[in-house]
Amino acid sequence: MLQKGSAPVASTDLSRAVDLLAGRRVVALTGAGLSTDSGIPDYRGPDSPPRSPMTYQEFVSGHAAQQRYWARSHVGWRTMGTAHPNAGHRAVAALERAGAVQAVITQNVDGLHEAAGSEHVVDLHGRISRVRCLHCDDVSGRALLDERLEALNPGFADDGFVELAPDGDAVVSDVSGFRLADCLVCGGGPLKPDVVFFGENVPRARVERCYELVAGAEALLVAGSSLTVQSGLRFVRRASQEGTPVVIVNRGATRGDPLATLKLDAGCSETLTALVDALT
Repeated sequence: MLQKGSAPVASTDLSRAVDLLAGRRVVALTGAGLSTDSGIPDYRGPDSPPRSPMTYQEFVSGHAAQQRYWARSHVGWRTMGTAHPNAGHRAVAALERAGAVQAVITQNVDGLHEAAGSEHVVDLHGRISRVRCLHCDDVSGRALLDERLEALNPGFADDGFVELAPDGDAVVSDVSGFRLADCLVCGGGPLKPDVVFFGENVPRARVERCYELVAGAEALLVAGSSLTVQSGLRFVRRASQEGTPVVIVNRGATRGDPLATLKLDAGCSETLTALVDALT
């Protein structure tokens, strides 16, 4: 399945990418554009409508914001929780198995790299399949929370197709009657998805691990990221500063284009699949 409006990668561009990546220790940095072929929309793709994601400051402001988030997320989980890896995820996993990619740094929270078979993955922004208590820091599974929310709000998520927004929440107009589930461990702490919200810092240890991976890489392959936010762009900047080749695969412009050794304006699924054939 190709992304809507995907441009095929030119054979000359693919040959240049192969020349830059072949025989080198490659680290992949992936973003939302890689998961659009799995039915998960992105924030900044060429066809994406304007989005206003909830910030960390808004989420922790109180019950009303958390009610709005969890109502939307409970509905969106019907799609997010059942999404499957696409050809792009499978290609990255194949490149790792072949030794052409050493590790993956992903800005996505969907867990689809691991589902596709990738083993060395850093979830830069966390994982939507986990839930963390803001009081006692206990981490639990999203599936359990989904069962609890369904019991508290029977039928709320059964109204048929809704528009899915990035990070797994859905467009829901009326959330006024939605009931929240609190932490089972501390008996009342508010629950938050174990992901990094806008306005929230990525844990320092996770950032340092990514810098270590980039420092040890001989090439950086960016796939499906506009690199608009600093959390991903900083690794492209570090690679560029170190003289490490940077290959970017993304539909549309990215903030890292001036730093790229090669930019391929093409869809991830077909381009990464072609790279598997060329590099393995």
